[in-house]
Amino acid sequence: MDVIYWLIPSMIFVGVVLAILLMMGIKSGQYDDLEGEGQRILFDEDDEDFKPKKILNKT
Repeated sequence: MDVIYWLIPSMIFVGVVLAILLMMGIKSGQYDDLEGEGQRILFDEDDEDFKPKKILNKT
């Protein structure tokens, strides 16, 4: 019975910490595009898209 007195508050604490971490992930935009990464691996892209573009500096 003594275990229950420690188990319930500790699980409430863990639940609050997990809820805070979930809110931080949502606010940072981690869950904005759930399908983008999954679809990106299905389509081949040209190698030119991965080359860095030259920036012309007009000074």
